[in-house]
Amino acid sequence: MYQSLTLIHSLLRWLVLFSLVCSIGRACIGYFRQSLFTPTDNAIRHWTATIAHVQLLVGMLLYSQSPVVQYFWHNLHTASSITNLLFFGIIHIATMLVAIIVLTIGSAKAKRALHDFDKFKTIWVWYSLSLLLILLAIPWPFSPLAQRPLIR
Repeated sequence: MYQSLTLIHSLLRWLVLFSLVCSIGRACIGYFRQSLFTPTDNAIRHWTATIAHVQLLVGMLLYSQSPVVQYFWHNLHTASSITNLLFFGIIHIATMLVAIIVLTIGSAKAKRALHDFDKFKTIWVWYSLSLLLILLAIPWPFSPLAQRPLIR
């Protein structure tokens, strides 16, 4: 089960990143062109948040099954000084949780905004902040905190 969750979580990462980039791109274009906020824009906003929430749920399930995380929590005193263990034990999940909260707030604010201009601006700002947090917390192959392959 752990290997399957790892693969699903790894593949969903790309879907989350792609949907965020699409949402932010459409929001920028809509904002600067002062376009109408179409049902397609709303669907992209909604599906981006949904995909991110699914990724969070898979990540939380993976967190509960991870031998690295289990080792971290059973050996907290010694493991907290090992960067890789600290990253997966606390940093990754905490930062991703904050990123999804930011994305959710942005989605809700955009949904309730009265003017199209405000909807695009809200998505642009909140989703961009969420994307930045996500990019910082991904264990890229070149990351100084923890390295993982692009697809596991």
